[in-house]
Amino acid sequence: MGMDFRALLFMAPGILFALTIHEYFHAWTANRLGDPTPRLQGRLSLNPIAHLDLIGTICFIFAGFGWGKPVPVNPYNFKNPRRDDVLVSAAGPVSNFISAFALGLIFRLVYEFVKLPDPVYAMLLLSVRLSLILAFFNLIPLFPLDGSHVLKGLLPYEYVSSYENFSRYGPFILLGIIMLGRLGGVSILGTVLGPPITFFFALFTGIHF
Repeated sequence: MGMDFRALLFMAPGILFALTIHEYFHAWTANRLGDPTPRLQGRLSLNPIAHLDLIGTICFIFAGFGWGKPVPVNPYNFKNPRRDDVLVSAAGPVSNFISAFALGLIFRLVYEFVKLPDPVYAMLLLSVRLSLILAFFNLIPLFPLDGSHVLKGLLPYEYVSSYENFSRYGPFILLGIIMLGRLGGVSILGTVLGPPITFFFALFTGIHF
């Protein structure tokens, strides 16, 4: 909570990039699969303002994770609603993962062949990390995160109803995990998500901590 204004400005490009890519590809995939709802709602856009969720952005800045404004989808427009909902849900995290790889590659090339101010390198590295955070956080199988939709679509039909009933408690469980981590002084989400994020960050950028 002690983050100063300069640090906030430094993080802003990476946050805006990660959130915009994430939500845009939800909308793009839904549109490609036959649902025009995101496009009609102005979400098939690379304008960050169209995708920002106030609370999700604040959480990203101060808690190290976050989300964008959910993309409205009407599954009845899909030819295969169950399969296509999984594809639309997975598109956001996958796009963040791919963009983290691309940014890591750009960092390696720029660092090797171009002399730029150190803050530019640091901003690229931060953007890689933020993209990975958004990808892995949203894969958590708790509603309303993308992972819950992916898991529901992969479950056998006989378990879907039970999972939907359980999903009602998803936001409270997620909030409880976050609060317990804060109160206990050790981030539970950080402990779970930290290793894969650190691994792929090092793999993509060549930077090891």
